[in-house]
Amino acid sequence: FSFRQSCLLCHLSPVVNCCYCRHCRRHCRQLSPVVRAMASSTSSRTKTGVISLVGSSAIVSEFFGYAVNSILFQRGIYEPETFDRKKKYGLAMMVTNEEKLRAYLNNVMEQVQNWLKTGQLQRLVLVVVSTETHATLERWTFDVSTNTELEGASADATVAAKPEKELSGEIAAILRQITASVSFLPLIDEPCAFDLLAYADSSVDVPMEWEESDARLIAKSAQVRLRSFNTNAHQVEATVAYRDDDADGA
Repeated sequence: FSFRQSCLLCHLSPVVNCCYCRHCRRHCRQLSPVVRAMASSTSSRTKTGVISLVGSSAIVSEFFGYAVNSILFQRGIYEPETFDRKKKYGLAMMVTNEEKLRAYLNNVMEQVQNWLKTGQLQRLVLVVVSTETHATLERWTFDVSTNTELEGASADATVAAKPEKELSGEIAAILRQITASVSFLPLIDEPCAFDLLAYADSSVDVPMEWEESDARLIAKSAQVRLRSFNTNAHQVEATVAYRDDDADGA
């Protein structure tokens, strides 16, 4: 099952729900209050060199937050002046300073983290959609798999932790590829919105702010596989698909 969380107060059309986009944000009213900021990975490890689903979920959801911000900046979905520079993973990361967008992303990442803790999240997808044609232009996919040793275990169950420096390097490698994406992805020269899709087990409890969604696939696309990282509790593999009219199909 795939679900998306949209700004329910604002719609581009009956077909495409707007999460929060440059094209229509002047029509958006206040989103839900921020429950809490993205979790920090600094407290997700123990001194005994092990990691739990809870700790790993904090690391993965924090990565998702930075990855989404980076994509929105690099692909020009928002103006550059709406981002601030922040040091993370040894990199200069761009993070939105728009209060409503930050609140929206924090809300999404909190729910994603909850699903990660229970091993129910299978995939997080960011889609870039044309506001004029409603066509999906890009589809950034982050596949998640849970360590089989932790499947069905409590959220506090642990496995051996990967050295922090090694894990940080793996995460930084993906984020560098996102930054470099402008060199191989087609130029986006039209107004766009974005949507976040979460693929989860059919048994998950879905908050009322989320709704069922189709996969938002691209009819004709090319795909680039990005790097992956593994906390030893969760494995995350990244790919990006983009519209390519010369391709045979999705």
